[in-house]
Amino acid sequence: MEKEDAGNVFAHRPVLLNEAIEGLNIRPDGIYVDGTAGGGGHSYEIAGRLEKGKLFCLDQDGEAVAAVSERLRVFGDRVVVRRENYINAASVLGESDITAVDGVLLDLGVSSFQLDTARRGFSYRFDAPLDMRMDDRAAVSARDIVNGYSERELARIIREYGEERFAGRIAANIVKERALKPIETTYELNDIIKDSIPARMREKGGHPSKRTFQAIRIACNRELEVLEEALGMFEEILSPGGRLCVITFHSLEDRIVKNAFRRFENPCTCPPELPVCVCGKVPTGKVITKHPIIPSDEERESNPRASSAKLRIFERN
Repeated sequence: MEKEDAGNVFAHRPVLLNEAIEGLNIRPDGIYVDGTAGGGGHSYEIAGRLEKGKLFCLDQDGEAVAAVSERLRVFGDRVVVRRENYINAASVLGESDITAVDGVLLDLGVSSFQLDTARRGFSYRFDAPLDMRMDDRAAVSARDIVNGYSERELARIIREYGEERFAGRIAANIVKERALKPIETTYELNDIIKDSIPARMREKGGHPSKRTFQAIRIACNRELEVLEEALGMFEEILSPGGRLCVITFHSLEDRIVKNAFRRFENPCTCPPELPVCVCGKVPTGKVITKHPIIPSDEERESNPRASSAKLRIFERN
């Protein structure tokens, strides 16, 4: 992912770069989609391997789009950059009369640039307005969720998306505090979370706010719903031999990808006791990665944020 520096807001450090590029099995005349272009690290390597092919770079973050547009300008009309959520990839492709692609890359989760830019409100490390929108045009921000969702819904989100054992206490305390005044900043939310977790448990598993911030961010951006729907869409538009490569950073994303790929490879819904398949559903491809590809020791050491990354690859028949 990306790390901000003084000279370039998107000094790109793409995770599993070589593994993802190899996984795409790029053809020089192929059509490819980088659905989460970020600063363009993966995109640059894909575009550099094309001759008569074309790469569509999508990102919903306006600052990412500006950065990747500048970085990939050298490739001319070989690259199309659009500010779109990857869920809309088929529509973007349709504008160029493209109905099938040879490869798709998704590098999921929040970028390091977003985490390291205080004003975006993604991180518990900076005191900033609660926002967390990957697309600042979106109607719902983290502030809206924290101050507007019911206690029951907040607890569900924090428990399911953050896997936080103290979700009920955190939600109850959020509701209690917002009754006095709206919760406006990341540090205000930090304090509520800290006070909701027993002291002996705060140092286990990292920063006490990590899981709750993840949960609210996922809900704010509808990350899991979008991923679930988009995987089916990309599976349908892959050309024969085309590959779908997905890099995940936590178990919730990885589980969705693993289960979707398993479904594509073995879609039969017949009861196990039936001697033959009668549902008529046939495999659309095969899973290339029986086990996910993870970063090397060297990559994890040089880029700690890569440590939880997993790459899974599906190939269309």
